[in-house]
Amino acid sequence: MTAGTDVALRDQAAAVLRGNDAGGWTKASPLLYPHQWSWDSAFIAIGWAHLDVRRAMTELEQLFAAQWSTGMVPHIVFRAGRGARYFPGPEWWDCAAVTPAARGLPAQTTGICQPPVHALAVRRIWQLTPPRLRPEIRARIQALFPRLVHWHRYLATGRDPEESGLVTAYHPWEGTDNSPRWDRALARIEAPRPGPYTRLDTSELGDPAQRPTDWDYDRYLWLVELLREYRYDDEQIHRHYPFQIKDVFFSAVLVAANAALLDLAGVAGGGDGDRAEVAGWLDRGRAGLTRQFDAGSGLCADYDVRAGEQIRLRTFAGFAPLFARTADGGQRAAQLRLLDSADFCGNPRLRWPLLPSTSPAEPAFEPHNYWRGPVWPVIDWLLWQSLIELGCADRAAGLRRDSLAQVTGAGEFNEYFDPFTGAPLGSPRQSWTAAVVLDWAAPPP
Repeated sequence: MTAGTDVALRDQAAAVLRGNDAGGWTKASPLLYPHQWSWDSAFIAIGWAHLDVRRAMTELEQLFAAQWSTGMVPHIVFRAGRGARYFPGPEWWDCAAVTPAARGLPAQTTGICQPPVHALAVRRIWQLTPPRLRPEIRARIQALFPRLVHWHRYLATGRDPEESGLVTAYHPWEGTDNSPRWDRALARIEAPRPGPYTRLDTSELGDPAQRPTDWDYDRYLWLVELLREYRYDDEQIHRHYPFQIKDVFFSAVLVAANAALLDLAGVAGGGDGDRAEVAGWLDRGRAGLTRQFDAGSGLCADYDVRAGEQIRLRTFAGFAPLFARTADGGQRAAQLRLLDSADFCGNPRLRWPLLPSTSPAEPAFEPHNYWRGPVWPVIDWLLWQSLIELGCADRAAGLRRDSLAQVTGAGEFNEYFDPFTGAPLGSPRQSWTAAVVLDWAAPPP
């Protein structure tokens, strides 16, 4: 890409963020996602940091204002008001009415969470902070740091009472909605009977083939009703709830985020106790991922707690050791070989050699369907960051170049893209896509 192309792309990406700006927070997308989403906001803050580091910090501060007393950062903060068209809305969750952990918050929320990209975002904000603003941004990071530690502590304890180093996901919406990783666990849920509902996503998007099926939605909503019945209490959920998956991708993001939190400790004035606690979570997470790594396939496997079995599928999540910046040379070499194999980025049918959400060689692969095949720029951003930290500069540069070419070729900042044609899919004017493009297209320091 030329310098002029990069400038034009940055201007277009900035226009998307500014167009979705709701003041102190940013709509994930004006079409399908009019509220504030958790991991979206982390990526969005990275984008804002290239435009205004103060606004970037505000994005995260607004999100963490809705943090539960348990430490959980909910996956949606319902900020857009009653007139916003979104389903399922806060009435399906009813969190403040059923758990004291969600009472007294400035907005209603959901009762689940998403991968903790937030510390990675804060570290990137600090890297981009100009010297004249460093005292102010340092003070704001110092104020946010205890909330970040509280959030990570919730994931390391409430979501991992076994101390396995792996985070237990309670719902497909905690990251990768209709990934084939969840198919067997969802299929065990027989005859779910959620309350009557009308979906908005398929009508708004106009192409149901790009979204989860009604079969999936019946189960998603029934699981929400169960969580509400259990009052979002982690102890009850671990004892009785049918959907519990040790999610290696979520766990890998937590490993990377714990490393970022340690990096921020000096900036934030973190005490020795916090540093030791975070370092312990970091070591435990790395060990947990190592136990799930299969040298034969080169992939890391999720674990279905209720079924007592590993989930062995070729999806992007299998690259969890790379996302976690593994220090194991054997794991790293095996994963890099697989990354560029015909099962993934080396598939000759791909428009760009970018990581598909599900391998084209997997029977469940669907090139247009959400997490069952399309390429997601935010996932490639996480991979790009990992490759840089692992010293794979050439491979990282290629990933950045091809990611920018994908967006430029499509002419759109969509949620995800067809891996074979590069066509934009999902919701348009997606804030987190614009945000990672701003980071990729930034001029070198």
